[in-house]
Amino acid sequence: MSTSAATRGVLIALGVAGAVYGALRLIALGMDQIVAVLVWVVGGLVIHDGIIAPVVVLVGVLAARRAEPWLRVPLMWALVVLGPLTLIAVPVLDKPGARPDNPTLLDRNYVMGYAVLVVLVLGTTAVVALRRRRQADAPLE
Repeated sequence: MSTSAATRGVLIALGVAGAVYGALRLIALGMDQIVAVLVWVVGGLVIHDGIIAPVVVLVGVLAARRAEPWLRVPLMWALVVLGPLTLIAVPVLDKPGARPDNPTLLDRNYVMGYAVLVVLVLGTTAVVALRRRRQADAPLE
């Protein structure tokens, strides 16, 4: 047996064991929790596959058609990173779950953190795009 086949077998076994453990824990919580989990899973699939994925593909296609060839790949990277990052950040940006009696809940400046990540992604995208543009403009020797 090759090393990659053995590694794959171990990872599959660990994944199955983790899934069985999680299923047993969920079953132990009762039917109300099982229904709640199913609603979240089905809702997540419907929202992702019915709304988010088509919008991302549409924006990507439109951006790729309008962008210069050297900009297309970095632009796609930025869109793929910033899209999910924004979806994850939106629920906590205005700290809806913060409570005065528990200052440890949502105790960070999430707007600043989000802004820093956006600047890092856009800065990295700009650097990569400029390098690609220089390579595209360089004369062939």
